Amino acid sequence: MVRLSDLAEIEANMLRAIPCEPFDTEPWVSGPPLRERRVAIVTTAGLHRRGEQNFTVSDASYRVVPGDVAGSDLVMSHISVNFDRSGFQQDVNVVFPIDRLRELERVGEIGSLANFHYSFMGAAGRPHDFEPTAREVAGLLKEDGVNAVLLCPV
Repeated sequence: MVRLSDLAEIEANMLRAIPCEPFDTEPWVSGPPLRERRVAIVTTAGLHRRGEQNFTVSDASYRVVPGDVAGSDLVMSHISVNFDRSGFQQDVNVVFPIDRLRELERVGEIGSLANFHYSFMGAAGRPHDFEPTAREVAGLLKEDGVNAVLLCPV
């Protein structure tokens, strides 16, 4: 994990300037306990299965990742030259913790895993470019019965 103190001062100051609201200790929404929830992963790591179309510059699209995918079948085509891929290369769970969620499902900590998960490429386009796609993915998650999403921003 990179710390602000590890970055060049200009980069650290850019990050410090981003407003970050504090979170209360209360959940944003009510609902069943985690052991009863159906969980999906949404990542911005630019992941997709081997052979699928790579992400491109300013790409606001997404790739569907089947729930039974093997981590070794995933590749990363994230465009940013500033992106450090070494963690992903060592363990896909750093950016797409599918194995950890399978373990949690197996021991009953979560109810079930979604049939499908979703990958975007971070640092692409303007935020409003993603709204139609985000609405589409939200509908797909709802169709799959998902009521909890693990967001993995990269």
